[in-house]
Amino acid sequence: MERLWAPWRSVYIGKDHGSGCIFCEKLNAAGEKDRENYVLFRGEKAFVILNIYPYNNGHLLVAPARHVGDIEELDPVEMQELFSTTRLMVKLLRRAFNPDGFNVGVNLGKIAGAGIPGHFHIHIVPRWGGDTNFMPVLGDVRVISEALDMTYAKLKEALERENDV
Repeated sequence: MERLWAPWRSVYIGKDHGSGCIFCEKLNAAGEKDRENYVLFRGEKAFVILNIYPYNNGHLLVAPARHVGDIEELDPVEMQELFSTTRLMVKLLRRAFNPDGFNVGVNLGKIAGAGIPGHFHIHIVPRWGGDTNFMPVLGDVRVISEALDMTYAKLKEALERENDV
């Protein structure tokens, strides 16, 4: 049997992650820790963070700044900013990575696949032709070809260029 090693996952698997909300913890950390926490963008009502266990390079999470667990709890201003921020991130991902398409979605509730069911968030997953192969099917493994630090740097640069326009 072949083995693929992913030691970076050991910090997550089987560990107590505490009772705090990872989104709130990262958002409430000082702004100078944004790079360390992979907080890519901060708006008034929403923010963007890199998924540290991505399905593909550039997998982003768009979340409200307010700790809210369900779509029905969002106010109209939060909903508008979440969607406009999602649109901006799709634009940045196109600029930085040139994907062939995207999966954009929400998992509401643990049974629906929400890994963090207490804080609503939108997934943006860039997709390329042929990006799904035998690895997830036979090996229950995903191959991510780029380090998160490099992904963050590319997207931050694209965001800065967007703000210069």
